[in-house]
Amino acid sequence: MNSFRIGQGYDVHRIAEGLPMWLCGVRIESPEGFVAHSDGDVAIHALCDALLGALALGDIGHHFPDSSDEFKGIDSKILLSRVMDMVRGKGYSVGNVDITIALQAPKIGGCVPAMRATLAVLLGVPEDCVSVKATTTERLGFVGRGEGCEVWAVCLLQRI
Repeated sequence: MNSFRIGQGYDVHRIAEGLPMWLCGVRIESPEGFVAHSDGDVAIHALCDALLGALALGDIGHHFPDSSDEFKGIDSKILLSRVMDMVRGKGYSVGNVDITIALQAPKIGGCVPAMRATLAVLLGVPEDCVSVKATTTERLGFVGRGEGCEVWAVCLLQRI
């Protein structure tokens, strides 16, 4: 039985005008937001995949399919809470998480403290166990052209 488990998650969402932009459970002021079946919080989706992956439980689409009306427009914080129920149910807790958000605009660095605080509560850990970093792609690729956002998440789980 492993004392520690590491998981890695990745997600991408397209950007479109007139939609809300949610990252790490925080509403970002922007005229554009993420195209998605749920609220489109691409960062929480990547984090859910990291947590699920650490325990070999599949991915977010397996547990919360975008073909289900149950998850249409759902707040991704609810999805993360359900994933954390699975994590605890398997006898693990979060040691730490590290999230990197690649987004050309808007600049989100000022929102990072609120993102860390929101995730810490949902994960049941101190804020210093939650890292959120924001970067651009120097105008390269689909992120640089403002067409989408991509997020990488890594987590360490420890046996309770």
